[in-house]
Amino acid sequence: MKIAYLGPAGTFTEDALGEAAPEQDFEPLRMATVHDAIVAVEEGEADRALVPFENSIEGSVRSTLDTLAFEAQGVTIVGEYDYAVRAHLIAGRALEPEAVVVVLSHPQPLAQCARYLRERLPQAERRSVSSTAEAVRVVCESDQAWAAIGARAAAELYGGTILAEGIEDASTGNVTRFVWIAPGGTEVEGDGPWKTSLVFSELGEDHPGALVEALSEFSGRGVNLSRIESRPMRQGLGRYMFFCDLEGALGEEPVRDAIEALRGKAESVRVLGSYPVS
Repeated sequence: MKIAYLGPAGTFTEDALGEAAPEQDFEPLRMATVHDAIVAVEEGEADRALVPFENSIEGSVRSTLDTLAFEAQGVTIVGEYDYAVRAHLIAGRALEPEAVVVVLSHPQPLAQCARYLRERLPQAERRSVSSTAEAVRVVCESDQAWAAIGARAAAELYGGTILAEGIEDASTGNVTRFVWIAPGGTEVEGDGPWKTSLVFSELGEDHPGALVEALSEFSGRGVNLSRIESRPMRQGLGRYMFFCDLEGALGEEPVRDAIEALRGKAESVRVLGSYPVS
């Protein structure tokens, strides 16, 4: 099995993949972006992809949501995995944190460590790069007073020095929810509670209470929404799509009936996946 994920070696996603599939025999496919990892499944280059979906500190990973909503229609979510993130401040040599002039990382860890950067490194410029591992590689190859936010595995891989450990804003609760992406139509099996993810947009009649009425199709049938988020549709101001997570499997009658009723109130409804809860 070929599994695509955000590379290069030493990213948090690579660590999560090692935890999520510790005994599986697979060929890892390191991709430059989350978008590339998802599209690799749609185009048949990979059998699965493991991509970050949301973080307990910073919220949803926009690149994942946007790729699923706008570009990769031929894939489905078939599972999830919760990964406890430990972010470290890494440099190419021993430095006092106060001496760091530039901090590099992926946008998500930069946001997850915003308080630490604000309080301990107010003098440092923040720069976004494609991945945490790339950030660590760059600073380890530089002779500048630069540092990166990344994983311990990246520090070991590139010979970096950890200046500070566990710098995320919520050290006891920084968890990233990853999802498994498979080709559309893939059958899913599993015991225990299930979750169904979907996206809908363009309610038929724009009037006060329209969104509440749409969501009442779930509450009226006893289906609990564990998450809802709006994202712009990229078609002008004031036009949104809504991502939802529901408790229950698509094959369960209340969930199935609620989604069918929603189709009568929204222009577009797409089920992103129905899968066992992590």
